[in-house]
Amino acid sequence: MNFKEEILNLKNELDVTIVAHYYQKDEVFELADIVGDSLELAKKAISTQHKNIIFCGVGFMGESVKVLAPEKRVLMPKIACCAMAKMIDVDYFNANLKILNDAGLSNNDILPITYINSSAAVKAAVGKMGGYVCTSANAFKIIEKGLTSGKKIFFVPDRCLGQNFAKQIGLKSAVVGIDNIEVVMQADIICFNGFCSVHQLFTVEDIEFFRNKYPGIIIAVHPECDPSIVEKSDFVGSTSQLINFITKELDPEQKVAVGTEYNMVNRLRPKNTYVLSSTKPECPTMNETTLEDLYNSLLSIKNETFANEIFVNDETVKYARIALERMFEV
Repeated sequence: MNFKEEILNLKNELDVTIVAHYYQKDEVFELADIVGDSLELAKKAISTQHKNIIFCGVGFMGESVKVLAPEKRVLMPKIACCAMAKMIDVDYFNANLKILNDAGLSNNDILPITYINSSAAVKAAVGKMGGYVCTSANAFKIIEKGLTSGKKIFFVPDRCLGQNFAKQIGLKSAVVGIDNIEVVMQADIICFNGFCSVHQLFTVEDIEFFRNKYPGIIIAVHPECDPSIVEKSDFVGSTSQLINFITKELDPEQKVAVGTEYNMVNRLRPKNTYVLSSTKPECPTMNETTLEDLYNSLLSIKNETFANEIFVNDETVKYARIALERMFEV
């Protein structure tokens, strides 16, 4: 079967919009109506006139669309899980809060901020405490806004993002479970011990290798990278910021080594762009979605079986949406 041809036929026949994250495989990415990073996709997807949305990405992204537009039917060809988002659930969130409570910090003195790479349930828990959602593009603004509350920031789930932005602002950060509790209590930004397995692949040795091999090369990385990598880089930005910097601001002859997911880097520009790693930094869960999965998802709409439909209960929608809307206000 020619899945690409069948997908195009079904797209024309059905009331559906296909969206795909930048990290998706090329063959899936090129068939999408809307492409972008996680929040960008959610915002664009809810504005579509179509009732059905097929989201090619990972689970928390489909949930975000459902939270923002409960009236839409959201399907995922493959309900893959983001490893970072899977590192935290409501039980882990509450367990970390208890550690802080036992050390003398009450919930009234804590303002949680969750990276968008988290489940709707975690976003709802954050929303109930008056907290915010953030992305890698707006984390600086969200954290600055949160600090005006006079409370300690509890940043989940990505410790690297929390540490990198704390350093950028000139504040102290610490990680629950890694740093001594006395150090944690003295920090301005307290981080949950989560991380992106893909962005952990990049090393200082990788940077040194490219600088030695290509004098004058620019190192551009995502803030999910370890602080030691960010510190030695020339440019740090979100997925969209990296794309804009590399494709629009750099001279085409300027060599650049990029520290983020392979599929996206591979599409940036035809020459002078390198992946900052000795191994292939490919997100395994983002790459689970195949053309056959996409075809089956479209077919389920035609047959009205709606495979892998995303559901989020009303209470979770209510509080997760509050946390998301607080972000939009900032």
